[in-house]
This record gives sequence, structure tokens and C-alpha cells, in this order.
Amino acid sequence: MKSSKVWFTNLRTKPSQNLLKKLENLIIRAGIEKIDFRKKMTAIKIHFGEPGNLAYLRPNYAAHLVKMLKSREAIPFLTDCNTLYYGRRSNAPSHLEAAFENGYNPLATDCPVIIADGIKGTEYREISINLDLCKTAKIGSAIADADIIITMNHFKGHELTGFGGALKNLGMGCASVGGKLFLHSGSSPKIHEENCTGCRICEKYCAHDAIRVGPDKIAHIDYEKCVGCGQCVAVCQYDSARVVWKNASDIVCKKVSEYAYAAILDKPSFHINFIIDVSPNCDCWDVNDYPVVADIGIAASFDPVALDQASADMVKAAPALQGSRICKDYDHGDLRDNDKFKLTHPDTFWQAGIEHAEKIGLGNISYNLISV
Repeated sequence: MKSSKVWFTNLRTKPSQNLLKKLENLIIRAGIEKIDFRKKMTAIKIHFGEPGNLAYLRPNYAAHLVKMLKSREAIPFLTDCNTLYYGRRSNAPSHLEAAFENGYNPLATDCPVIIADGIKGTEYREISINLDLCKTAKIGSAIADADIIITMNHFKGHELTGFGGALKNLGMGCASVGGKLFLHSGSSPKIHEENCTGCRICEKYCAHDAIRVGPDKIAHIDYEKCVGCGQCVAVCQYDSARVVWKNASDIVCKKVSEYAYAAILDKPSFHINFIIDVSPNCDCWDVNDYPVVADIGIAASFDPVALDQASADMVKAAPALQGSRICKDYDHGDLRDNDKFKLTHPDTFWQAGIEHAEKIGLGNISYNLISV
């Protein structure tokens, strides 16, 4: 069985070596300089964070990477695609405002910020991949046109895919709005009426006007309008809105892997996972819950599959933080060596995406973890 190298550094520092220097040392040891950056358009794919959420990656990390890339004559830009759902990142003007508010702006990072799929999410390149679930993939044009892709990934839980890391940032993150719609197809939420309080939070946050609270004070979903994005599931505080997967958890994860394959097809790429502030849900929401584990470190690899597997294994091995969501829900000690993402989102099956990614040649599940 083939294995890939994953390089890792913990978060311990000393006066001569802060976290930015440790990041630099890590990616140099991991071999990023094997890539010829000279005069190459280099997309730094990152999630800018929904304003109000404070678990997203600090822009200081991106600024330091930009400085490194420019010293190697790269032409870097920070980028992400618009979202499918309600929020401040669903169109380019408000998406840029949100990014700037969170510190991702040219003044702080010395780098342009480009929304890859345009003003309304309609600018994309259709990449032919002819894989099991996706024959083509709609990738944001700025990402598709880049010469090199570098991903900076906040590793955390995710309500649809179990966790979000390199594969999620590449697959879902590089998809245009239309691509995201395809990726979400197959999942659908259901309202469990016995838990519904009629609070209207799901109605407020549905970007597709598919939910209405009726005279019976119960939320009702119009499935003619519902696209299956799962936003209602994420915002429901009463476990009333739940995903009806119909086998879709593994299907969504596999589609994400195929889109990730398309995003980096025929171009150099490098990937960095920041296993810090490991919140139970993704950075798309304007809140972030208490982390499920303590901060672990930063990992990097040319192989996004091995990188995500190694990151998931480190979170699994770590003890859960007392007071976190999973410790509240599961009274089984510190949950060391338990799958924290499965405990947080029991209906998800993240392993399907990892296994499928290896099957299609995106990378290897087996890895050799090298500490720096």
C-alpha cells in the first residue's frame, strides 16, 4: 500500500520561533519549494469566515504565506467562491466586505482578494473529469485559471460531511454556486414536529424561501424549493430540522472528493491543515461553539487525502474538552480514541469521501507522519 508524507508541527513556541516562523519551517520541510512559483498565478484557497464566527483562520497566517510566495516570484491571490445559502458571502460584493471585515484585505495581507466565481456565482469553468458521480465539475473561474493551488484549511467539524479540511475546501469550496447546488443534491431536511417550537430561525435563514411556519406553529418545508443545503439543520437549536440522508451522506462526501480532483487537475497543489479551534460546525455560520478538542497543531502535505486522514486521526486520539458539545451529549470519560466528528454529527460518513478520493487517484489514505 502506498503512503504519503504528512508533515506536522505542534503549537509550542519560543522567543525566536513564533507560530508564523513555525508555519514557514513546516511548509519548507514539507517541500513546497519543489513547486516553481516564478511568475505563476497562485491561488491561495481559504475560507474567509462568516462575520460573527471567530474560529476562522487568522489572516496573519495568509499574510505570511503571501510574503513567502512573493519572495519566490509568485503572483498570489486569496480566493473563495460564493455560498449557496443565506449569509454575507452569497455574492461577491458582500463576500468581499465580509472578508475585509475579518482581516482578509490587501492592506493586511499585501495580496488581492478575488471571489472566484464572480458577482453572482455564475463565473466558472466546466472541468471534464468523467468520474463515477461527476462527469464535469463547475469550478470557480479564478481558481480554474490559476497555475497553482495552495489550500489553507481550518480543520473542524461539519454538519454535512463530518469534518471540513483540505478535501472540503477544495471540493465544496472551489465549486461555483451551481456546482454547490449539484453537490448538495440528494440530501433533504425533515422537520420533526415533536421538537419544533415555531421559533422561525430556520425560516429566517433559508436562502431559498422553502420554509414557512404555519398557523400550527410548526415549520413546514416546500420541497419544490428546497435545494438540500442543510442550513436549517445547522441553525435549528431544538433538533427538529434533521437531514434525511437517503444514503446521501456518503454520496455528498464522494461528490466533494470528485470536485476536489477537478480543482487541482493538471496543476501543482499544496495543502495546509490548521488543527486549531476545532469547532463542531463549519465557519459558514456567524457563531462558533466551544472546540471539541484542544488545539493540536499544523499539518502540511502535497496529498490532501493523507493530510485529512492524519488530521482526523489526531483529533480522534485527543481527549475531548470538558464542557464541549460532545462531552455534554456523551458521558463516557474523555472520549479519547473516539471519532469526535461522528459523535458530533452521527448521520455523516466522512470516511466515504476519504476512501473514494483514494479510489479515484487523488491521494493515499496511508501516511507517514513526520514531526518538525
